[in-house]
Amino acid sequence: METIKLMELTRNIPLMSPDITEQDIVAVTDVLRSGMLVQGKKVAEMEEHLATYLQADHAIALSNGTSTLHLALLALGIGPGDEVIVPAFSYIATANVVELVGAKPVFVDIDIRTFNIDVEQIEKHITKHTKAIMPVNEFGLAADLSAIMQIAKKYNIPVIEDSACALGARENSRFAGTFGLFGSFSFHPRKAITSGEGGVLVTNDKALADKIRILRNHGIEMQNGVMEFVAAGFNYRMTDFQAAMVNSQLQRLDATIEKRQKLAAVYESELNNPGFVKPIVPKDKLHTWQTYHVVLDKSLNRNDIITKLREQGVGTNYGAQCMPYQQFFQNKYRLDCDKLFPASMLAYTNGLALPLYEKLNEDDIKYVSKLINNL
Repeated sequence: METIKLMELTRNIPLMSPDITEQDIVAVTDVLRSGMLVQGKKVAEMEEHLATYLQADHAIALSNGTSTLHLALLALGIGPGDEVIVPAFSYIATANVVELVGAKPVFVDIDIRTFNIDVEQIEKHITKHTKAIMPVNEFGLAADLSAIMQIAKKYNIPVIEDSACALGARENSRFAGTFGLFGSFSFHPRKAITSGEGGVLVTNDKALADKIRILRNHGIEMQNGVMEFVAAGFNYRMTDFQAAMVNSQLQRLDATIEKRQKLAAVYESELNNPGFVKPIVPKDKLHTWQTYHVVLDKSLNRNDIITKLREQGVGTNYGAQCMPYQQFFQNKYRLDCDKLFPASMLAYTNGLALPLYEKLNEDDIKYVSKLINNL
């Protein structure tokens, strides 16, 4: 009898579930019926809408968030012999793109309270080979962008913001992704807006924007109405039906962020297990909560907790990687991650992402919190 009651009370709360509405589906099917599928009118509309929303001069749609970072590095001429400063804790793509252009990622530890790059450690990693600083606005929280820009200005180094998780996030009144020379956004299904895959690169530099547009489309430039191949470019275009999905979801982005903030506030008030350290939000930041990420006490076994929560219908997982600890980077650079990046290692080995997205309600968050409190 008790087992039956438990079964009745168990909910199905995956770690993430994209909020695809009938409006989004209609927007996509309208494009499919039109026959214009690749980088057409809907892509141009989306670029205009997003540039307006972010108060940026140029938004260039691309095939995914990784391609945005890749082209930003290439547009700046970064390659072999160059170094790019990145946080040690992020999704692996942040460091991969540096490798893909032949440059070296220089890893900097994070602030464990925010999971963003530790600004106080950046300067000691700058060398004559440093060609860019690539901070990540991790989990939807802007890094200390004003301070990063001061350092970048001091050394005349461009900043590329990896804002994959942070569309709509702000530092004071300014949007994350608009502080640096470039800002990169992703539309992966775990983001607040999704087109399955897809990304956007924003910049206020027209010459760089034009260069990105050429590189995304096989190196094509229109000259006097004639198509010329002026560079060895890529096929990094976005489809029109992906852009239609983004356009549809942009209409409710602010409401989506507001809903996520309310759900995060429920975790803040209801989650009281002392073995789970909750994230903090500095007063000058607007957090968009792509992920609600906690850090477990070292006495707890994360795999056991993931299993126990899954048995009660709750999906959880680790949030991101300590990138220099991953096999490829260990084999290449042999860095002592425990010594050099203790905060990043703690976030990687003891971090846990909890469900937080707009399809959930406050009772769902209370359910997850109660399960955790009773562990």
